Amino acid sequence: MMMQKYLLHFFILLLLLPALPGNAQQDTLLMSVDTRKSKGPLNPIWAWFGYDEPNYTYMKDGKKLLTEIAALSKVPVYVRVHSLLVTGDGTAALKWGSTNAYTEDANGNPVYSWTIIDKIFDTFIERGMKPVAQIGFMPEALSVKPSPYRHHWQPDNKYNDIFTGWAYPPKDYKKFAALVYEWVKHSVARYGKAEVESWYWELWNEPNIGYWKGTTEEYIKLYDYTADAVKRALPTARIGGPEVTGPNWDVAAKFLKTFLDHVVSGKNYATGKTGAPLDVITFHAKGAPKVIDGHVQMNMAAQLRDIDKGFEIIAAYPSLKKLPVIIGESDPEGCAACSEAFHPSNAYRNGTMYSSYTAASFARKYDLAAARGINLAGAVTWAFEFEDQPWFAGFRDLATNGVDKPVLNVFRMFGLMQGDRLEVSGQTNYDYRQILDSSVRGAKRDVNALAAGDAHSASVMVWNYHDDNIIPAQSSPVKIKVKGLPSTRVLLKHYRIDASHSNAYEVWKKMGAPQHPDALQTAQLERAGQLEAITSPEWVLPRNGEIILNTDLPGQGVSLLQLTW
Repeated sequence: MMMQKYLLHFFILLLLLPALPGNAQQDTLLMSVDTRKSKGPLNPIWAWFGYDEPNYTYMKDGKKLLTEIAALSKVPVYVRVHSLLVTGDGTAALKWGSTNAYTEDANGNPVYSWTIIDKIFDTFIERGMKPVAQIGFMPEALSVKPSPYRHHWQPDNKYNDIFTGWAYPPKDYKKFAALVYEWVKHSVARYGKAEVESWYWELWNEPNIGYWKGTTEEYIKLYDYTADAVKRALPTARIGGPEVTGPNWDVAAKFLKTFLDHVVSGKNYATGKTGAPLDVITFHAKGAPKVIDGHVQMNMAAQLRDIDKGFEIIAAYPSLKKLPVIIGESDPEGCAACSEAFHPSNAYRNGTMYSSYTAASFARKYDLAAARGINLAGAVTWAFEFEDQPWFAGFRDLATNGVDKPVLNVFRMFGLMQGDRLEVSGQTNYDYRQILDSSVRGAKRDVNALAAGDAHSASVMVWNYHDDNIIPAQSSPVKIKVKGLPSTRVLLKHYRIDASHSNAYEVWKKMGAPQHPDALQTAQLERAGQLEAITSPEWVLPRNGEIILNTDLPGQGVSLLQLTW
């Protein structure tokens, strides 16, 4: 009797104990995917990447990673980089780059040099990639405040230390326009009209913060001169902006609205006509992780609110609403070069937290665009690689010292998804509205899916995400019913990213976290960084056009279930 009483009290105590955030026992979730229910094309908004340091492009690990990025996608990948007009000798450094495209002789006459820009763009074009040609920043000879010009920023420095002479307006807008005109003309001569027509051109980066040391009107003036120069050089070229960051912030929202008002009805500074050319609209969206009780807590809601507000603003302009929109940087937080050592909230970057966040957030970008009626062309992941830095230093990068991180394998998964976006229904704990409101907090995890299919395939990406990066995270049993399949056998492949699959970081830690791995260790790490199947492919016979797929998905894990016939 005493034992029964004790057990009763024990179980009552268990029921009263608070669940760890995101770590409660999960019930089996049943989701359904119907290959006959299309939600429209699954546009490859994920096939867009960018980075601060343009001179990494043609360095050893940079070329290797670009080759891998190009190979993971059926469609051309777009690449956006900073500092393409910055004055300097091309030496690479954190948050710095230069091409020396524009200097002046002793008499103040322009001297154009395309050698380094060509080296960067050649690297893209050779791999079938497309530039998002960022027009900026200000050459030293044109800056109204050129000194100091070159910075030597490090991750433990203040971020604002990077904003030097390159961030200022030009002392001569016509000279800047002539530089843009000559660059576009040179690009057409080098790569051909049809190739350059497939690019995007854009002006500057985040002009609502320190990247632009002028006023909003001065940015608009520079845009008018720039857009006019691009169109004079190639009338069919695509030009856009303004690349503001954080539209959910009133300062950014005001900048974006002022720019769009001018494009529609303002007096053009360069031509005197009404309005300005605009072929694509761009803005940035970032999350806001922080350290809570010794672990990283992400904030996906902050990023989604930026996206939603940007879409809302654009949708209010009837003449602009159908233009393609590019989220020019779309990331869990703001500074790729801010390493984990000096910024503990960035400790999510090496492991599966980054990969599961990426899967879950990209799916919601589709939802937000559909809800606002926006033509979302791309969402740029601002992450690349950092040459000659410590292994797994916690930069926001896709690879470290030539070894791929788990997050890159999410993009490999995206690259395997073809056709239209398919409807996912059934039991899920979150939709985009709930995450927009309060992110992914509390006891329930975000276990959900993105599905795509065409006449001969169906793919389902499933993730198990939570804002709180508590290790070990609770796994979740998932059952997925795929309907509308043919009566013949279909081939099932199951790819996984978790602690044991597609994860070079965990392998590196088991090695003892070497900073100088030998050749055999490096080869092992390179293999571990590739996308891995968790079982052999198998042929499965649908019953009445249906297959039920069962999996136990670890916390912060991502699976891709691919059916082909």
